[in-house]
Amino acid sequence: MQSDLLQALYTLMSVQHLMFLVGGTLLGLVVGFLPGLGGIAALSLLLPFVYGGDPTLVLPMMIGMLAVTNTSDTFPAVLVGIPGTSSAQATILDGHALARKGEAARALGAAFSASLLGGIFGALVLTFAIQFARPLILGVGFGEQLMLVILALTMVGMLTGTSAIKGLVMCGMGLLFGSMGAAPATAEERLTFDSLYLSDGVPLVIMGLAMFAIPEIIEVLRKRTSISSMAELGGGTMTGFRETLRHGWLVVRCSSLGVLIGALPGLGGSVTNWVAYGHAVQSAKDRSQFGKGDIRGVIGPEASNNADNGGALIPTLMFGIPGSASMALFLGALILIGVEPGIGMMERHLDLTYIIIWSLAIANIVGAGVCLFLAKPIARLTLVPFTLVAPYMIVIIFFAAFQATRAWEDLIALFVLGVFAVYMKRFGWSRPAFLIGFVLSMQLDASVYQSIQVYGWGFLERGGVQVILGMIAISVILAARMKPNRDALTAEGPHAATNKTPQAIFITLLFVCCFYTIYDTWKMDFLAKVFPISAAVVTLSLLLAALVFFGRSQPNYVFFDSERDWGADGKPVHGEWHYLAWLLGLLGLMGLLGFIIAILLFIPTFLRLKAGVRWRWAIGGALGAVAVLATFGHVLVLSYPRGLLQAVFTLPWPFN
Repeated sequence: MQSDLLQALYTLMSVQHLMFLVGGTLLGLVVGFLPGLGGIAALSLLLPFVYGGDPTLVLPMMIGMLAVTNTSDTFPAVLVGIPGTSSAQATILDGHALARKGEAARALGAAFSASLLGGIFGALVLTFAIQFARPLILGVGFGEQLMLVILALTMVGMLTGTSAIKGLVMCGMGLLFGSMGAAPATAEERLTFDSLYLSDGVPLVIMGLAMFAIPEIIEVLRKRTSISSMAELGGGTMTGFRETLRHGWLVVRCSSLGVLIGALPGLGGSVTNWVAYGHAVQSAKDRSQFGKGDIRGVIGPEASNNADNGGALIPTLMFGIPGSASMALFLGALILIGVEPGIGMMERHLDLTYIIIWSLAIANIVGAGVCLFLAKPIARLTLVPFTLVAPYMIVIIFFAAFQATRAWEDLIALFVLGVFAVYMKRFGWSRPAFLIGFVLSMQLDASVYQSIQVYGWGFLERGGVQVILGMIAISVILAARMKPNRDALTAEGPHAATNKTPQAIFITLLFVCCFYTIYDTWKMDFLAKVFPISAAVVTLSLLLAALVFFGRSQPNYVFFDSERDWGADGKPVHGEWHYLAWLLGLLGLMGLLGFIIAILLFIPTFLRLKAGVRWRWAIGGALGAVAVLATFGHVLVLSYPRGLLQAVFTLPWPFN
């Protein structure tokens, strides 16, 4: 073992190894910065070059890439409210709120320093886990996984804003949307409308972009302002760094959660992020600023999602069981280079194991250092008038969404769900609660079936299950003690209603979704229908309870919240559909002319009509965007949406 340790240190310090590690880290930062890609896309790019490579060089490049996609994804999450990857979804809540206050650099400084500490913590745990984690991982069965999913759902109460019932309704709706596709137990297709695209459900990338990217862009455009309402960046990155150190105990707790959940196959990533955010809220004495710009709401999720990598590597290296989708690709890459994961790897390739662990730590240091250095200059984007930035962000969102399955249905689903999310935000329904319900839906559905099939109802007698049940009880008690902001619940609050007709249409749509779920699944086998019907019935009950309770017991409560149609300058602003029509127009142009020609028309037209940019500069900006996206897509072998024009004519690159 000592010789393996010395060999790993010698390899780690070689110039060639460090060059490959830094190269992978920089590539991972670039991929993480672009919304909708992340670790899976990054590793997919490397797989063709892995076969036959030297393991001591290939491994650090892959680890460097994996380690930092959860670091640089913070840039779009904080600056424009777009999740770079699913692991940055919870960071948006307070990170983007801080950017809107003019404190983007502070939020980024806290996020990257928390990512650094979380990543190093994950690497340290992985080091010790090689010797001690085997009995713990093997002791976690289906029953414990089921209880962990339910624990995550109970924390949704922390993410529901001013109304817990409205948040729980959205959590139920997320469970319904997540049940689309084949049932885990019987493979019967549910809620697919006979669509092949929906047979696998809506991709998480599409759902994340629709829930957060589209509504944030529409809101800022409506108010005709920059992302930040302040003319300065605030305290800067070092202030955020010091605040992370001040909340060191929160970093340790959330990093521990990240390692634990990351080590459980099927969870990780986005689940870790939300659980850490819920814990940060639950454990805080003053919760009034969460969702409005509390730095703890940035530190907790960012510490957990980087520690998650260390946790996910535990079952991957020790048992050959991937802890996440990106780890499944990493597992395949190990096999391609002749390294078989499992206990044998601990015996025959212990030096490679240490190289992986220490490369993970070094990559986190390099990645966080680069991001901290770039944080303040990149944060200045929040001071630019958003009409100059918006067309580029819209194009990037469409480009990223298409990479989910490379089908036109990706873009249609993005638009439809984006419209739904815009009105969720406008009427005060919790998008985070909806998304966490969606993320956990398949795990909850499968875990119920697996637990009962393997253990029967006796799974409730397992020690691990009872421990987690105790944690669930504590979570529920803490949620019940939280009190809503009374000002936000009354007609005199900042979200006073102006027109209840569209709001009535919205809630009617929620009822229709629940009833249709029951209708569509009623004749299916019991194991296929029990989950969606149960979720639909509970959601219907919550909807009815909310209408009765708030309509009669609290007549001043605004059940349907709405923002006034006034911009930052005090002048009336365009409604949501004005800007949604721009998105729909871009979608139509793509369908007719293809992606490249469509953005060549969309970007200059938007810049000229909405930002007042001169035509020559607007056209130059469009040509620059096309050059960057075309080159990037060509190098990374990514696809563009094709239109009818490409189906009729053979066009040269990049118009094909």
